Amino acid sequence: MIFMENPRKYGRPPFRAALIHGGPGAAGELAPVAVAMSSEISILEPLQTADSLDGQVAELKAILEKEKIGPLVLAGFSWGAWLAFILAARHPALVKKIILISSGPFEEKYVHTITEARFARLSMAERAEAAELIKQVESPVATGRAGAFARLGVLLSRTDAYNPEPEDAESGNPVILDANIFQRVWKEAVQLRRGGDLLSCASMIKCPVTAIHGDYDPHPAGGVSEPLGAVIKNFNFILLKDCGHRPWAEKDAKQKFYEILKKEIG
Repeated sequence: MIFMENPRKYGRPPFRAALIHGGPGAAGELAPVAVAMSSEISILEPLQTADSLDGQVAELKAILEKEKIGPLVLAGFSWGAWLAFILAARHPALVKKIILISSGPFEEKYVHTITEARFARLSMAERAEAAELIKQVESPVATGRAGAFARLGVLLSRTDAYNPEPEDAESGNPVILDANIFQRVWKEAVQLRRGGDLLSCASMIKCPVTAIHGDYDPHPAGGVSEPLGAVIKNFNFILLKDCGHRPWAEKDAKQKFYEILKKEIG
């Protein structure tokens, strides 16, 4: 996968923060946030193209080092929250602060509630479809994986939202989905969490960490606040009311989200 510009740049240097997208394999999904912030804060939007966890860490490190701008605030969304967390543990000199937006849980014991919450918000027919799509995305057979990944994203966007803005209200570059990146990187990420190595990264993180989480997000807030609150001294957890997985797209929460994000970037 080739991008004409990586990282995408919003505003004029010096850049103060980098927005790290989720997925894995959903490059460009934070463009609306970058656009909304760029009138006040200059933003980098790195796009992750590597198809391994270590590859994505190395790729992000190389992008940040190439800019030669010193430690940045990393604001990571969903999978991007984990990626920012891992990068800060391995390369602390590059990171001034981590902001975890709608992060996945850091311990395995919280994971089962995600699918339960999502499926409870779907019709019976949609549940059956989602279950089949998940099998296709996770299958070692690549045929049909891209279409299944895109369709699954549509279904989950419904389960993950509380009171979303219309899709055409969001601006920015289109999201570039890659099901193969998702399948390969997420498999490694799951093993990292399952073995406890994800949470153990906390011992190597030197910078402040703030987590922003919606109270309607299927990813349990406790899966972020409890593990990290127990092991990170400089940790701040903020729960947004009436907010799903994508705070910037929520009618009731987006203004508060942007206020918090701007304050946390500083």
